[in-house]
Parts: sequence; structure tokens; C-alpha cells
Amino acid sequence: MKRVFIVILALSITGVLFAQAEIGAVDPFRLGVDTAQQNLKEVSVDRFEREGFWRSHMSSDTGLITSRLFVGGPLGKDPIPDELGMNIPDSHVLGARVDFIRRGHTSFTLTPIRPIPIEGITKSVSVWAAGRNYNHRLVLLLEDFFGRPFELYMGTLNFQGWRKLTVAVPPQGPDGRSGIVQRNFHYNNHMGIKITGFRIDVNPWEAQGSYYIYLDDLRAVTDLFAENDRDPDDMLDFW
Repeated sequence: MKRVFIVILALSITGVLFAQAEIGAVDPFRLGVDTAQQNLKEVSVDRFEREGFWRSHMSSDTGLITSRLFVGGPLGKDPIPDELGMNIPDSHVLGARVDFIRRGHTSFTLTPIRPIPIEGITKSVSVWAAGRNYNHRLVLLLEDFFGRPFELYMGTLNFQGWRKLTVAVPPQGPDGRSGIVQRNFHYNNHMGIKITGFRIDVNPWEAQGSYYIYLDDLRAVTDLFAENDRDPDDMLDFW
């Protein structure tokens, strides 16, 4: 009788464990595949070292804006490991000055002369900013795989000195067409997003006098697995 009871109990436990594996357990083999199919790296997008590469714009009805490079930068920047010993210039920052004509809801932009592509699938974008402790908002402007414009809120500039602001790039929709699309499986020869600039949305209560902002060290964390996994003999659809 004891043997029959033990056999029934063992079968019941096995059934419960099997049901748990089917319903709630994580497949370790699938988890290993997902982890292996990522090659995350931090890359430099722009160090703001090129004269004339960034432009500024603001409606002349609300204020005047000028921008240029200045020597300086934050002291807390961590070097990118892959760039150690390469002696890449990194001594300037981008500065902008706004002289408000009247108070109101307004904004101004800092844009490169051409969109800056980021290799791979971008996970996050960061930039160092000195916003002079104003309640203005910094917004990242970008284009996705299809060239559609998007904007991501990076933070409010209400702090003293330099601060690193980071924003995560939301993953594209399961259908491959909604959201910020970075890859289309029909075209594997190019992917990713392009940075088209920054917009500063001005707090109307602080839109007076002169305002200064400085930016430095635009970086991204990107997944380069698909870039490194391409077929070297594949054709390029650029004709």
C-alpha cells in the first residue's frame, strides 16, 4: 500500500513540475539565445569639435540666438574603453546664447548640418549639458529607419554646472512598422537611427534676459550584433 502511495505522489509532483515548466518557467536555452544575440557598446556620436557643423535657430519674434564652440567641458566624463590611446580631440563644447525679446511659449533648436547616423540598434542616447538652473526642457530630435521624425524628452535643465542626461530609445513595435523603427528585416544592409539635433522648450516664466546653454560629448549605447553578423558577400541595395 505504501508503494502505491509513493508512486502516485511521485507522479503528482512530476505533473506539477511539468505544468510549471509549460506555463511559467523561463526556457534557459531561449534565454541564452537572446543574451548571445546582443553586442552592446558605448560609442561616441559627436564631441562638438567641428566648427560650423552645428547651427542654431529661433523665431525672431521671440528672441535672438547665437552659437559657437568654446574651450572647456565637464570633468566627470568617463573615457570610452575602445578609444583609449587614440588621441581623439576633445577640448571644445557647443554653446548657445539666447536674448529674449518677449516672454511667452517658445523654443529654439541646435541642429547639425546633416543628420548623424548611429551604427547598430540604439538603446540609449546621452549628452552632457550645463543649463544654468532654468526650468527649460531638453528634447532629443531623431529620425528612424524610414526617415520619420521623432522626439524624446531628455530632462529639465534646472541644475547647476554640468550633468549627464540620458534617454532610452523605445523598441519598435512587433509589426516592424510602428514606433521608432530601427531595422526592417527586408533590408539588412542598413539600420539604426539618425540624430537630427536638440530642441530646448523654454519655460515662459523664465523667458527673459539672456540665457546660456552648453552641450558636450554626445554618446549612444548601441547593439552591434546585427552589424557584425552580416553576410560579407551580400548585395547592397544602393543603386
